[in-house]
Amino acid sequence: MQINETVNEGLKRELKVVIPADSLNSQLADRLQTLSKQVRLKGFRPGKVPADHLRKVYGRSVMAEIIQEQVRESAEKAVADRGERPAVQPEINFSENQDEIEAVMNGKADLSYTMEFEIIPEFDKPDLAKIELERNTAEASDEDIDEALGRIVEQNQSFEPRAKTAKAQDGDRVTIDYVGKVDGKAFSGGSEEGAQLVLGSNTFIPGFEEQVIGAKAGDEIEVKVTFPEKYQAEFLAGKDATFDVTVHEVAEAKDTTLDDEFAKSLGMESLDKLKEALRERIDQDLNARTRELMKRQLLDSLDEAVKFDLPGSLVEREFEGIWRQVEGDLERAGKTFEDEDTTEEKAREEYQELAARRVRLGLLLAEIGKDADIQISDDELQRALIERVRQYPGQEQQVWEFFQKTPGAINEVRAPLFEEKVVDYIIERAKVTDKTVSRDELFHDHDHDHDHDHDHDHGEEKKKKPAAKKKAPAKKKAAAKDADEA
Repeated sequence: MQINETVNEGLKRELKVVIPADSLNSQLADRLQTLSKQVRLKGFRPGKVPADHLRKVYGRSVMAEIIQEQVRESAEKAVADRGERPAVQPEINFSENQDEIEAVMNGKADLSYTMEFEIIPEFDKPDLAKIELERNTAEASDEDIDEALGRIVEQNQSFEPRAKTAKAQDGDRVTIDYVGKVDGKAFSGGSEEGAQLVLGSNTFIPGFEEQVIGAKAGDEIEVKVTFPEKYQAEFLAGKDATFDVTVHEVAEAKDTTLDDEFAKSLGMESLDKLKEALRERIDQDLNARTRELMKRQLLDSLDEAVKFDLPGSLVEREFEGIWRQVEGDLERAGKTFEDEDTTEEKAREEYQELAARRVRLGLLLAEIGKDADIQISDDELQRALIERVRQYPGQEQQVWEFFQKTPGAINEVRAPLFEEKVVDYIIERAKVTDKTVSRDELFHDHDHDHDHDHDHDHGEEKKKKPAAKKKAPAKKKAAAKDADEA
């Protein structure tokens, strides 16, 4: 086998590999000899099939297998012997001349091909002890607990039916049936029976709830609305609609006493235990935010400290993934780049820079993790995989099988675990200064370009059509979960 370097420019490499025809023919003869003892051909005794006949029948398919194996093995050896690391799988190119291809298949010509690839560059890693980070920390205050309790009370609000003649007021809960129509015809997803709606909650599309105020139990009313121009269901966007509404019950909110009995209704032992659970949950959120900000600082610091040429193939692959998401977000939101106060050209430049940042930081973190011999255990990977599968209720088995059968998918689970371990490793060795701040300061948006996982949000908060109204939260769920937004 002969290997010659034909291109060495920056990170780009091209090699020409030649495998002699004699080597291919020798392997073919060995394969056919083995095959002669296994095949059964009409008119020949086992093991007595002439070599020429075997070659005529099986030679082409066996040679194709040999060529495939030789290309794979020789390409791996060519790269390994150079001590270089391809950024992506090398591109293999063969001659397009059909006569040359036939000559190789018939064992009359050497097999030659070229390999094109970019290498991962060598670069100096920073002194981790010289990295300076500020760790902003905050603790849950009594005011935070009170706010969280207020939200829980609101989520678990109880209602008491009003008199049959009472008119619905803002804040009341009405139980209704409705049928939505456009141009006099009912539309898909626009009907529901026994729906419960708290007036003033802005759960339904604009203008709906206001027209129910003043209705009494037993009333049948017509509600007229116009769907927003950028409504998520495109066939309804901007359309005028009517809803035939039947009111079954009007109920007023009851005062809730925040005591041990209320806590027990949520599955907690007492009000004090509920407060403890809330404080613990809020502290967890604060600690997560503290780490998020530290990671941002760290990645910014690394991005500034280490500069090196990047393989264009890796950057382009990263950019394509980002751009697909950007275009998908815009399409789902019904927006354009102009709506985002930019142009496609400027957006492409911005996301090219982001892609380059991600690739640079990814390579740097990988090298630091490699030097530190950071590993992801089977147990850690298994737990993360289980968490990922749980995100697809009802499809757990299919998702589990997909991850088990798809190596690339498993790597998508392993990669963030590895990154977080490397980040922790660096933070432990960096110079960290602690600073106590308020909760508001901790969560203040500093208009910071996000870190390794940053994406611009092209989405928008949308009002739902009546059929997709929000469901009332279960009253018996754990208090800590009720404080998700605390």
